[in-house]
Amino acid sequence: MKKLDNIQRDLLLTNLDEDGKLSCLKAFKVARLIGMKPKDMAEITRSMNIKITNCELGVFGKLNFSELDDNIYDKLSKNFAQDKKIDCEVAWYTARDKGSSLRKVGSTINNSDIKVRHCQLGCFYDEEFEKYDDK
Repeated sequence: MKKLDNIQRDLLLTNLDEDGKLSCLKAFKVARLIGMKPKDMAEITRSMNIKITNCELGVFGKLNFSELDDNIYDKLSKNFAQDKKIDCEVAWYTARDKGSSLRKVGSTINNSDIKVRHCQLGCFYDEEFEKYDDK
């Protein structure tokens, strides 16, 4: 298990929301600030009884999403097989494309038949079978 020193712990704690949870985006920021890999964040936060919330791709949390974007769906569909599953990291890279954004990619995934797997933060391996408990 990854242990945090006092400075790392304080950096994590100062990035919690008003409910004492760490958003997906802030988890990436905190990983960078404390010198850890993003994939270690779920283990770190679980050991501190902190929930990661508001997945930018809509797997867990309470973010509001807009409409499915056909162009983004087409871009995403080039990266998955018949199972219509896409790695979190691939979805994030797609968000960097011109005319796209993380919110548009999340909205497209959230309003389509695409499933996300291999959370970059370590929250889940395959959302269909291992949903993160975000209560």
